[in-house]
Amino acid sequence: MTPMEDLLRLVIDEGASDLHISVGSPPVLRLRGELVKLEIAPLTAENTETLARAITSDGNMQRVNEEGSVDFGFSFRGENRFRVSVYRQKGFIGIALRLVPRRLLTLDEIGFPSAVRELLSLPRGLVLVTGPTGSGKTTTLATMIDVINSTKRSHIITIEDPIEYYHDHRVGIVNQREIGVDLPTFADGLRRALRQDPDVILVGEMRDLETMETAITAAETGHLVFSTLHTTGASRTVDRIIDAFPSDQQEMIRTQLSTNLKAVISQLLLPRIDGKGRVAAFEIMINTPSIAALIRDNKTFRISNDILTGSKYGMVSLEASLVNHYLNGLISYEQVVTKAQDPQAAIQLIGDSKPRKVR
Repeated sequence: MTPMEDLLRLVIDEGASDLHISVGSPPVLRLRGELVKLEIAPLTAENTETLARAITSDGNMQRVNEEGSVDFGFSFRGENRFRVSVYRQKGFIGIALRLVPRRLLTLDEIGFPSAVRELLSLPRGLVLVTGPTGSGKTTTLATMIDVINSTKRSHIITIEDPIEYYHDHRVGIVNQREIGVDLPTFADGLRRALRQDPDVILVGEMRDLETMETAITAAETGHLVFSTLHTTGASRTVDRIIDAFPSDQQEMIRTQLSTNLKAVISQLLLPRIDGKGRVAAFEIMINTPSIAALIRDNKTFRISNDILTGSKYGMVSLEASLVNHYLNGLISYEQVVTKAQDPQAAIQLIGDSKPRKVR
C-alpha cells in the first residue's frame, strides 16, 4: 500500500485539486476537473483506515465512529494545507482531501470588475458568494479577506468549517475560529462574534435559519458580513434566504435584505478547452435602488433583467461571462449552453461571432 505521505506529495506534484480514498478502488486524483485512478491495487478496508489514521487524530476518528464523518484541515510538511473529510460508507472509511492553493489570487487575476473591490470598503452590509460545491467560493472569500486585511485597520473574525487559508495579522487583525474546535456551530459563532468588537465577519456558510437571521442582523447593526450559499444566480439566492423563513416573517426579511444585501457573486469553475486547468465564470449583482425595490416587492424574477442592463454599476450576467470565455477560446460552446441560466440569451449574445484561437 502506498503511504499517505506519498499520496499527498503526488497530489502536490501533479497539480491535482483533490484526492479520494475509498474501499474497493485505487486512490483517485481530480486533475483539471476530471477523476483519474492511480494504477495501483484497489484499497482494502484496512488500507483506508490506516491512511485515515495517518492524518486524523484519535478524537476525530472517534467522531467518525459516533457521528459518521468529520471535517478538518491540516498542514503537510508546513508548506501545504489540505481540507479533509473522513467519513463512513457501507461501514468502511472513506476520505476526501482537497489541496488548498498556497497562493491567493488577486481580485484582478480572478477576473472581478472594480465594483467588487469597492464592496470591500463598505462600512456595513451583507455580501454573498454563491455557487455549487467546488466552484471556488472559499478561495474568493479568502482573497477578499486578504485585501481588507492588507488595506484597512479592521478587526476581522472568520467562522469556518474547517479553516482552510490561514491569515496573518497585517494592517488589520484576523481571528479565525473553527467549528468543532473553537465553537460548536456557525450560528453560535456568529452570535458570539457580535460581542467581540468585529468590523468584518466571515461566516463560512449560511446553513440554517438562525445563521441567516443573525447574519442579516449583524449586517444591519454596522458590520460588513461575508458568507456563502449553495445557490446559482442572484434571484435564486434571494429566494432561498426568504423561503427559509416562516411565511409570517418573509415580508420583514424582504425589507431587511433590500437594504442590507449589498451584492451577490455567483461563480462556476469550468474546464478550459485547452486542458490547462479551469476558468471561473461569474454573475455579479450589485444592489441598486431598482434591485432593492424588486426584492422588497417580491419581484426577484426581474433581477436578471437589471443585471443585464447594470454594467455601469459593475454588474455582469452569467451569460455574458460565459460567452466572453467562449469567444476568447477558453471554454466550449457546449459549456456555454449547459451552464447558462438562460441558454437562449447566451446563444443570442454569441450571434455570428466566432471564438478566437488560443495559442
